[in-house]
Amino acid sequence: MKDAEDIPALMAEIGRKARDAAAELAFASPERKSEALMAAADAVWERREAIIAANAEDLAFARAKDLSPAMLDRLMLDETRIRAMADGLRAIAEQADPVGQVITEWDRPSGLHIRRVRTPLGVVGVIYESRPNVTADAGALCLKAGNAVILRGGSESFQSSQAIHAALLAGLNQAGLPETAIQLVPTRDRAAVSEMLKAVEYIDVIVPRGGKGLVGLVQREARVPVFAHLEGICHVYVDAKADPAMAEAVVINAKTRRTGICGAAECLLIDRDYYVKNGPHLIEKLIEKGVEVRADGELAELPGTVQAEPGDFGKEFLDAIIAVKLVDGVDAAIAHIRRYGSQHTDAIVTADDAAAERFFTRLDSAILIRNASTQFADGAEFGMGAEIGIATGKMHARGPVGAEQLTSFKYLVEGNGTIRP
Repeated sequence: MKDAEDIPALMAEIGRKARDAAAELAFASPERKSEALMAAADAVWERREAIIAANAEDLAFARAKDLSPAMLDRLMLDETRIRAMADGLRAIAEQADPVGQVITEWDRPSGLHIRRVRTPLGVVGVIYESRPNVTADAGALCLKAGNAVILRGGSESFQSSQAIHAALLAGLNQAGLPETAIQLVPTRDRAAVSEMLKAVEYIDVIVPRGGKGLVGLVQREARVPVFAHLEGICHVYVDAKADPAMAEAVVINAKTRRTGICGAAECLLIDRDYYVKNGPHLIEKLIEKGVEVRADGELAELPGTVQAEPGDFGKEFLDAIIAVKLVDGVDAAIAHIRRYGSQHTDAIVTADDAAAERFFTRLDSAILIRNASTQFADGAEFGMGAEIGIATGKMHARGPVGAEQLTSFKYLVEGNGTIRP
C-alpha cells in the first residue's frame, strides 16, 4: 500500500499500465479471453477458503463501522455466493465475443461498402462499495469487451477484493494476457478516487456502483464520462385487475428477497379499486415478513403500519422498509413514478393488457417489468452472465451494462479506387 503522498504517482502508473494493456487487449483473440475467464473461474472456486477468510476480516471491519444488516448482506461471501461468482465468470466466457461484431453494413451509390463494427472502449474505471463480487463481474465483463479495467473497491471490501483479484490474475497469466489488464487499486485512501475521476489521459469511462453519496460525488466531480444510476427507487404498482396471489408473490419478492440491492422495491402503489376488492393483504403480508410499512393516508390506520412522511416517497431505503400509497388508476401510478422515481426499474402487476401497455409506453425507466419482481433487474438474469451496473442515463449504455454495452463502434469503409466527385 502506498503512502497518501504517493497516490497521484501511483494512479498515474496504474493508468499508464492500463492504457498499454488496453492496446493489447483490443486485438486479443476471443479464445484467449475466454481461456482467461475460465481459468479465473476455476481459481475463484479453488481459492474459496482464502476468499471466505479474507471476507471474514472485511465483515469484522464493517461491523466495527456499524454498517446496517442490509449492507453487511451485500458484503458477505459464502460458498453459495462464491460458486455463483465462478459460474458468472464461466457464463461471460461462453458468451459471443462482442469485439469485431458487425452491427450493420450497407452499400452506397458511390461504390463504398460501409460496416459499423463493435470496438472496445479502452480503459474502464470502476468505483464500488461493499459488494466484493463486483471485482469479478467488472473485471470479467471489461476483459470480454477487450477493455482494461482499474478497480477501486470500497474500504469495507478491501481484503475480499484482493483475494478475488488474485484469482483473476491467475486466469490472465494462464491465457498469456497482461496482468495489467485488470488492476485493483491497492489502497483504501479516498484520494485514489479523486485521481481516477480526473484521469482523462488514461480512463475512457467511469462506472460507479454504490450508494447515493458515492454516485453523486462521481457525477458531480468526474471529468471522465460516467455510466451510472444515482439511486434505485423501484416501484411496484398493483393494478385494479391484478391477480391477488400473483401480486402478493411479486410484492414480497421485490421487497424482501434482498433488501440492500438496487433492484429492491422501495415503494408500493396499490390501485384503490384493487384495495376495495381485496383488502390490505399485501400490507399485512409485508408486515408479517418483518418489513416496516410507511403508509400514506387511510393506509396509515392499518395496524402495524407507520405514518409515512413526505420524504419517504422517492427514498432509497436499502433496508426492510417500504413506502405504500393508494392511487386512482394506472395514470395516477405513472404520475407518481414520474415524480418520485429514479428511472431505474418499475413494475406493474396486472392482467389488463391495455394498462400494461400504457405503463410501458408512458414511463421511461431503464427497465419496465410486467408481472415479475423488480429483483430481476440484474445482468445475470438478463442473460449477460453478470453486469457492471445498471445505467439510468440515456447516453450510450442503459439498463444492465454487460460486455456488449462496454463497447463502442467504428466504421470500416472499403472502396475500389473510389474518389469523391
